[in-house]
Amino acid sequence: MYILGVSCFYHDAAAALIEDGALIAAAEEERFSRKKHDYGFPQSAIDFCLEKAGITGGDLDYVVFYEKPLVKFERILMTSLGTFPRSWETFGEAMITWLDQKLWIKNLLVDKIGVPADKVLFVDHHLSHAASALFCSPYQEAAILTVDGVGEWTTATMGYGKATWDGQGENSITLLREQRFPHSLGLLYSAFTAFLGFKVNNGEYKVMGMAPYGEPRYVDRIHRLFKVQDDGSFWVDMDYFSYHYSPRQTFNGRFVDLFGEPRVRDSEFFTTTTDPTLSPNDPTVKKNQYYADVAASIQRVTEETLLKMVNCAYKETGLSRLCMAGGVALNSVANGRILKETPFEDIFIQPAAGDSGGAVGAALYAYHVLLGKPRQFVLEHAYWGEEYSEAEVKTFLDQKSIAYEYVDDDEKLMDMLVDDLVQQKVVGWFQGRFEWGPRALGNRSILADPRRGEMKDIVNTKIKFRELFRPFAPVVLEERTEEFFEISESSRHYPARYMLLVVPVKEDKRRVIQAVTHQGGTGRLQTVRQDLNLRYYRIVEKFGEATGVPVLLNTSFNLRGEPIVNSPADAFNTFSNSGLDALVLGQFVVRKGNRLE
Repeated sequence: MYILGVSCFYHDAAAALIEDGALIAAAEEERFSRKKHDYGFPQSAIDFCLEKAGITGGDLDYVVFYEKPLVKFERILMTSLGTFPRSWETFGEAMITWLDQKLWIKNLLVDKIGVPADKVLFVDHHLSHAASALFCSPYQEAAILTVDGVGEWTTATMGYGKATWDGQGENSITLLREQRFPHSLGLLYSAFTAFLGFKVNNGEYKVMGMAPYGEPRYVDRIHRLFKVQDDGSFWVDMDYFSYHYSPRQTFNGRFVDLFGEPRVRDSEFFTTTTDPTLSPNDPTVKKNQYYADVAASIQRVTEETLLKMVNCAYKETGLSRLCMAGGVALNSVANGRILKETPFEDIFIQPAAGDSGGAVGAALYAYHVLLGKPRQFVLEHAYWGEEYSEAEVKTFLDQKSIAYEYVDDDEKLMDMLVDDLVQQKVVGWFQGRFEWGPRALGNRSILADPRRGEMKDIVNTKIKFRELFRPFAPVVLEERTEEFFEISESSRHYPARYMLLVVPVKEDKRRVIQAVTHQGGTGRLQTVRQDLNLRYYRIVEKFGEATGVPVLLNTSFNLRGEPIVNSPADAFNTFSNSGLDALVLGQFVVRKGNRLE
């Protein structure tokens, strides 16, 4: 049985295909269209999924959309009417897009995919999130927490689910509590994202990266407009916000009166922490420090709210395992605290926790709950995207007259690359199927030596062309994790595989891996296992053999503002337009200045 899940029309459009309950392919549309956070209809992602399975739309048993459009339309109408005339612009734009396309999603799926209307199903947005975590986890029973901006009406849910393997029990998801729009932790964080000069639905992780450079001095100020109870339920004072009636502004003048003038987008960020030679009395330094303190404050409020929600989930369900999804579940700093500070023994977080993950969740919910089929699958890795054969890579290189070295011996290739890395060269690493979700996990990655602090600045300025404060992730051999990081039993923690945990770097190792130790002494961890990605594992292992440090700097293979690369052409373009020293495309190695005449 083939079921295709689809998400689109808000942000991070995606498609995912399961066969008899097991994932075959999953991809975000942005990887094909090359539009960051592409929200349009994911035709290319759908075509890829079908092609991977060797089927056509007519072979699908069901197509499942990740939310219920009519309920969402109701929320937009009700909110627009309730805030009119301030909402006139939002209402006008919404009517154009909804009446033109979004209200007719069933017809669109029928026409674009080629399935009959009775095979098109719809699943509630937060049920899709919940299913994307529960039915990808290794657990048969778990508490569930979903937190994001907004689905139809819901912005957060708490409940539990059952996911049987033998088919003798009933698969189910029960949501016990919910928060409803406009009260939203995700939209609160996004409002501060905009205030701090970053793009909403794109720059939230930059707020998380800025936060360690500040102190949470303004928590009390945030609590003037955001009230949270001990059970994690919360209330937002909408007198400070405009996201419920404006298509372009998330906060209003009253917010500015409380927090001051917003940071100018793309302005340079530097403080005495980023550069100790600066004077703390310099007006620009003082202003930047204020913004860092605001970032630290909203990050702290978000963490504390999530901790209360998680503790409530534990108290009400009595379960020892937790599944999480929704865009807020990508807050890896909060996730590290949840693992350390709550009673849950195990946590699973959907690696594509945002809207794209809803495509997987919708398909799995239909299979396991609506159709009552037993479990067949655990998401052990995130490599579900498109791959390119050796012949395809060679054809591209030859057609573009790009000089390369072909190395068929993997051990020799690894030795070459380790020599490069030890010599402080930066490598673009491209292999296999691209990753599902926003993190580069070793198939579309940029790799560098983590031991020198200046490597962080080199990669940020000369390769990624992004802000200097932005941190990088350490990738470490799973069995060596506890030598470098404050985490126990690392092999059991799935979020560590997906770069979804920030944990402390051991104090005696912080100078050893300076380039991946964040301000404050933490690291956004990725563990790698030999059985799940042998070549990636082997290069980290060989670097460890050469240096005594089985850790590499890993960041996504893209330039600022672009999606992570998909094809050899994407990879070569990024290589050509950046300071990368070497490009590895499977067994092919390309170096700068090598072009055939």
